Amino acid sequence: MGGFLDEIEPLKQTALAELQAAANLAALEQAKGAWIGPNGKFTALMKRLGALPREERPEAGKLINAGKVALEAALADRRSDLELAAAQPGYPTDFTLPGRRRGLGKLHPLTQVTDDIVRAFRKLGFAVADGPEIEDEYHCFDALNTPADHPARDAQDTFYIATAATAATAATAAQPAPLQTRPTSGTLLRTHTSSVQIRVMERQPPPVRIIVPGRVFRRDNADATHNPTFHQVEGLYVDQGVTVGDLKGTVEFVFRELMGSDVKIRFRPHYFSYTEPSYEIDFANALVKKMGKEWLEIAGCGMVHPRVFENVGYDPEVWTGWAFGFGVERIAMLRYAINDIRLFYENDVRFLHQF
Repeated sequence: MGGFLDEIEPLKQTALAELQAAANLAALEQAKGAWIGPNGKFTALMKRLGALPREERPEAGKLINAGKVALEAALADRRSDLELAAAQPGYPTDFTLPGRRRGLGKLHPLTQVTDDIVRAFRKLGFAVADGPEIEDEYHCFDALNTPADHPARDAQDTFYIATAATAATAATAAQPAPLQTRPTSGTLLRTHTSSVQIRVMERQPPPVRIIVPGRVFRRDNADATHNPTFHQVEGLYVDQGVTVGDLKGTVEFVFRELMGSDVKIRFRPHYFSYTEPSYEIDFANALVKKMGKEWLEIAGCGMVHPRVFENVGYDPEVWTGWAFGFGVERIAMLRYAINDIRLFYENDVRFLHQF
């Protein structure tokens, strides 16, 4: 047995020397295969154990296994050293030089405006609410006093989402689009964030004081002032004794926070199915005058219609409230003198870096 044991240590030392001498990862892999690969010289010692007497095999096997562990450890150490060396530049590095600074990103201008709107409302004690973008007809229209035959429903030109059965029928009839302008199911992409006020009032007793920023969808052709996807902020305040005066005071405060202290507000009579009375809001400031106009329409508002309160289980004889909504893009375009809404969605960093 002595002759066999005498072979183990010299082979191990020779293998260690070759592994340490490997100049690169390719040479290291070659040395590994030559010594501890399936057909390696050190691996071959294990195959010879079977020829030894039974009583001599344990000691020989112990020595071979210890040698293999040492070789694998040396292989791992050398591989780590070579990988580190390969990652280093091939020229001297001066670590005292200033580093390269990574450019910091910025919030999108629409996000900046939305954050400012939320900040202004929070000063008045409003909480932020959210709801689904894929809505049902009840929350988007019916509960807001806009029944199926109401003209306002046509004016909003809704994206309806077809069911699987409807899509199959359309395919059979060679008709396009699972998104339709006429409903064949009760599921749709919300046309305003007003649907969230219904969801909040359904689960929360008054008083309510919320704002609802979010994305909405209407079937508009994209041009300088329209986009099929845009953002709205809805405000809702419900309590006892709420009046139009509370509404006007809130609107004036918020728009002065957003557009400057010189903002003036006026209300014009209008019609919305979910408010009564209803108003359009016009504002004026120095920017509007530069545009050659006296007043500019900015939002819609009104006192919540009693039928809306009845639909959510509020007693309209006890509770009153107001709601108003406006487009975030509209505010941003006025604030930054942007003349094309499509610029917000083109992801052109030259445009975005300006904000």
